[in-house]
Amino acid sequence: MIRKFVLKYADRYLARWIILAGDIFLVSITYFFAVVVRFNFDLIATQEHGAITKLPVVLFFYAVGFLVTRSYVGIIRHTSIRDAANVLKGALFAASSLFVLSFVESSSAVNRGVFFIPSSILLIHFLCVLVTLIGLRFLVKYFYEILLSSKRKMQSRVLIYGAGSSGLTTMRTLSQDATRDFDIIGFVDDNQNKFGKAIGGVFVYSPSKVFSKAFIKKHRPDQIIISIQKSLTAKRKKEIVELCLEFGLEVKIVPPLENWIQGELSTKQIKSVKIEDLLERDPIILDNVNISREIKGKVVLVTGAAGSIGSEISRQLLHYQPRKIILLDQAESALYDLESEIKVHHPELFKATEFVIGDVSNRKRMNRVFEAFEPDLVFHAAAYKHVPLMESNPYESVNVNVFGTRIIADLAVEYRVEKFVMVSTDKAVNPTNVMGATKRTAEIYVQSLAQKKGTQTQFITTRFGNVLGSNGSVIPLFKRQIENGGPITLTDKRITRYFMTIPEACNLVLEAGSMGQGGEIFVFDMGESVRIYDLAKKMVMLSGLELDKDIEIKEVGLRPGEKLYEELLAIKENTKETHHPKILIAETTCQSHSDILKQFEDLKHSLLHEDNLKVVAAIKKIVPEFISNNSIFASLDLKKIVND
Repeated sequence: MIRKFVLKYADRYLARWIILAGDIFLVSITYFFAVVVRFNFDLIATQEHGAITKLPVVLFFYAVGFLVTRSYVGIIRHTSIRDAANVLKGALFAASSLFVLSFVESSSAVNRGVFFIPSSILLIHFLCVLVTLIGLRFLVKYFYEILLSSKRKMQSRVLIYGAGSSGLTTMRTLSQDATRDFDIIGFVDDNQNKFGKAIGGVFVYSPSKVFSKAFIKKHRPDQIIISIQKSLTAKRKKEIVELCLEFGLEVKIVPPLENWIQGELSTKQIKSVKIEDLLERDPIILDNVNISREIKGKVVLVTGAAGSIGSEISRQLLHYQPRKIILLDQAESALYDLESEIKVHHPELFKATEFVIGDVSNRKRMNRVFEAFEPDLVFHAAAYKHVPLMESNPYESVNVNVFGTRIIADLAVEYRVEKFVMVSTDKAVNPTNVMGATKRTAEIYVQSLAQKKGTQTQFITTRFGNVLGSNGSVIPLFKRQIENGGPITLTDKRITRYFMTIPEACNLVLEAGSMGQGGEIFVFDMGESVRIYDLAKKMVMLSGLELDKDIEIKEVGLRPGEKLYEELLAIKENTKETHHPKILIAETTCQSHSDILKQFEDLKHSLLHEDNLKVVAAIKKIVPEFISNNSIFASLDLKKIVND
């Protein structure tokens, strides 16, 4: 009956004035008790002393104390240490005031004045008020949670990784969740000084103790919540998550403190670990002062501004206060979305931003853009990048990736742009597909232009691998396939790829723009490559599914132009260091601009026929290391071998 009543009115709260009135009533009851205790339960002595008549004075000061500290505003069933502290402050204010007034009256030889109350009574009463008001609050909270437990979902046995302030906050948040019953088994921490100790009544274990078959069998944890702020490196997070997956534990993570809502954490904010978290690396610290000096007060043009890389470059550029930034793309809807985003999040810079619809392969349109805005810096991110599509459409790949780049680069020279930074890809290294070969061709042209006599523009190229979260990347595809129940389609179990985050990639582009002197190809130390099959398995496990039982991974064969392994450097390339240990410069052989122009004429002529074989054959002459893989264009390589 009581449980039904509580559940029925669980979403309702007592009015504040009712709580205040209840507190004052308890103050009066405890005062009677204090007086009786003081006189050893002798009711006649109590009446003769007259202490009971001072009740209105006591109630007045306690009411003022509670009003000042607002101890009555808290929700009783969610009482916290802060609520208890407010009660303590209010009671301390009242008792202190009464002590002082009583002492003043007794000192003036007026022992039976309005405010005189024996100190012993005041002390007993103060302690009784604290025990009653605070104890009753926590008692209500305790019974509320018991009565509400029938409404909660099945109990989850939880370990909290991190026994610091964030871990304690996480524990309190879980304990106060009315929708689910969390059983906090213990804390796990890397700090040896905390091992074997109890924090907030919860034991702290070492990682080696927790990640053992004996511990898992004995304590049967369901999940681990990682709750460490700032000190947790990407490498250590990856190690923890992989240990959890090894023992079949669900892994969740507490968001950064700055993402908490009004400084408070809720269980809804504690999210499952994503595969992107395992692929992250410790952030690369770049020279922001140097970047700012290059960009502040300048007119900057970003091509391909609505794409995954271009849009992030644009966002980061805005922080460096360019005088004007021109965001150019042919994708109308995507550019509109970027415009809306900047208008909301950077209203102070919105007026300095121009949004231009245009195709980089249209020279007349691009000339108008350069003529109208006269950019100081160009970040060229416009390109077609999807390997299978470009393998089927080499004409468009050459038209945009090669001749579009040539148009923007030539205009940069014509309009005396200070720096031209081109976004390239690791697929340009020893290319096996049309897309990679066109990007390498664009690199060759940009480098030749940098070496051309009289060129004032500094041409810089950046190369990096697969970008997490970019349009068309493998992770969103796997996520959709898992949500649909599978299978996960994998081209080959042996395939490996390098990964980096979008902010990392764009930081590299900006840093290259600031440090480059012209003609360099900057490459990024991307760590170890990742086997895509292992990545798919981890995504299945993070989804709480069992491989080959709930979902399967199916090999479908390499796509046209796809290769098993990707490189950041060609065989003939060496590297030299820069001031940053993670950024290297590829030392490549540059061709003369005049030679490249002759080869480009042949390539342009091949486009007139719209014959894919002729187009790709022309590219292969410019990029001799381009060997097609699993593609109809492999016949051109065979023909070349025979002729040679």
